[in-house]
Amino acid sequence: MDAAAPVLACREVSKRYGRTQALDAVSLQVRAGEMVALLGPNGAGKTTLFQLLTGLFVADSGSVEVLGADMRRDPVRALAQLGVVFQQPALDLNLSVRASLKFHADLHGLPRAVSLPRIEALLERFGLTPVAAKPARELSGGNRRKVELLRALLHEPRLLLMDEATVGLDPASRAQLVEEVLQARAERGLGVLWATHLVDEAERAQRVIVLHQGRVRFDGTAAALCEAQGADKLQAAFLQLTGGDRHAKAEPA
Repeated sequence: MDAAAPVLACREVSKRYGRTQALDAVSLQVRAGEMVALLGPNGAGKTTLFQLLTGLFVADSGSVEVLGADMRRDPVRALAQLGVVFQQPALDLNLSVRASLKFHADLHGLPRAVSLPRIEALLERFGLTPVAAKPARELSGGNRRKVELLRALLHEPRLLLMDEATVGLDPASRAQLVEEVLQARAERGLGVLWATHLVDEAERAQRVIVLHQGRVRFDGTAAALCEAQGADKLQAAFLQLTGGDRHAKAEPA
């Protein structure tokens, strides 16, 4: 594969549910080492797009490729390069942190000689070693999210998808999760697509894609979006571009 090729490439992706056009010819790319914020109000189509990117559903038309592997024709190879933190919590609350991570490593076919030292290193890295033997139900919301991020990185994917991953977290936990992702991006050359409706999270990205009513309305830097909209702040530019939808916030409700 060409080293300059994107780790994620969506080309003219469309999806309809009955009379609702959830996605309308969406094209976007994420390159290695790049964090891209997918910014959009609730109902913009972000969740539908992530369902297609993770192979849960198939696009009506267009293509999704992860490191050149087509999600429709070669889903196993595409998904092997992918790490995901979903909006809804996805931990077995009865399993210990360490057991959850071992189970995930086994699902990805990692031999224990590889996975066990990797798990311990990541637990230490994320400050989770003291709670590794505890069941997930005993962890704080912030630590549960850290476990899910650690799990998503365990098989060393090239692309990380964050789907509204800070929903329900307090501001300090949100900020910490963003910092952990940014550090992983820098250390691993990870491509990151972070879906959010929180403008302050989007401000940390190298590039911003605005999705509104199922279509890409902007793709570029936050500064370029502000300039294009004649606004001083990203939030003001976003609100102008999307018709003043007040679901865009600096902090969660």
